[in-house]
Amino acid sequence: MSRPLFEVADLIRSAGTAFVERNRKWIRWQHIKVLLAIARCRTSALGGHIDACTRCGHRATISYNSCRNRHCPKCQTAARELWIEARRRELLPIPYVHVVFTLPSQLAMLALQNKKIIYDLLLRASAETLLEVARDPRLLGAEIGFFSVLHTWNQKLGIHPHAHCVVPAGGLSLDHTHWIPSRPRYFLPVEVLREVFRGKFVDGLEHAFRQHQLHFSGDLSLLVQPKIFASWVRTLFRKHWVVYSKPPFGGPEHVLQYLGRYTHRVAISNHRLIGFENGQVIFRWRDSAHHNKQKRMTLSLDEFLRRFLLHVLPKGFVRIRNFGFLANRRRSILLPLCLQVLGALQQSEIQPTSAPKQSRPLRYCPKCGGPMVVVERISTIQMQPRSPPLLLTAAA
Repeated sequence: MSRPLFEVADLIRSAGTAFVERNRKWIRWQHIKVLLAIARCRTSALGGHIDACTRCGHRATISYNSCRNRHCPKCQTAARELWIEARRRELLPIPYVHVVFTLPSQLAMLALQNKKIIYDLLLRASAETLLEVARDPRLLGAEIGFFSVLHTWNQKLGIHPHAHCVVPAGGLSLDHTHWIPSRPRYFLPVEVLREVFRGKFVDGLEHAFRQHQLHFSGDLSLLVQPKIFASWVRTLFRKHWVVYSKPPFGGPEHVLQYLGRYTHRVAISNHRLIGFENGQVIFRWRDSAHHNKQKRMTLSLDEFLRRFLLHVLPKGFVRIRNFGFLANRRRSILLPLCLQVLGALQQSEIQPTSAPKQSRPLRYCPKCGGPMVVVERISTIQMQPRSPPLLLTAAA
């Protein structure tokens, strides 16, 4: 993919500290840390390193270090590759299913004011829904395993919390003696998933309210009163809760490519940016209501950055989680068992999946194609002649 003409980092440097000063009412230190990290990413402000080829000895020019912030558009490619490589040995030789759980728009403002509580509840409620419905002997009657990824945005950078779940099309029998496959073009009934998910989420929301864990401000300040909150919760049962399930697709190698679309996304990639003129940012967005037609949107720089910062996650929040037989405490025992029971059916396909593979290098030599490794690190002090980004200088 060609390098973008300009990046989110360029927009942040253009905004400088003036953006922070104009938005003191809502901006927090966590937002500033994200802005600083992206502005400094792969600049002399973070130091650098030199790579050399392990095969022919070719030495590359200085490469600036990455910020490794999970909200940075430039840092996610390497993180995604490492994560996918680590998951390679966990994939089963069967088709997979993609299920998406979405919160109604009525909960968007509450989610913004209670990110940790609401996003955690979304991931837990959706996971418990899949596990419970799958165990029903009338539907699948099996114990499933899957991972979930939280996304909080839509194509216009608005608040749109939803969880992507990638699930093997089947599961272990409840007595752990054999594998139960799902139907070829059908996994679990969406209508049942929708009802159970709504019930679990609302129950969790009411529990959080009783424990005084929810914060209400602005237009939601009246919800602090129990009667008003109870009345507001009842309206959630009149809303349409969206649960979407795609038919089973591909095997392990296909899934590896599929995962890359969802696991380490940020609110907007640099390649969606089209132009920046007279303080206006132009970017592409995909209109799902009109057959995913590509359209353009223009926002002021302040509004663009405001929407971008809406999706900064709480410190320490885990947005990729494993459940069922892939849960961290159960994976070491149940995953080999899954491979064993599947081996009786598809022994030839298990070996490539279960055999350990050496991690692939992230960079290759432009001369001979060999793997590149870091041979020298250069500190920030050694790079002092180069000025750091404007935002960093002003904010420090």
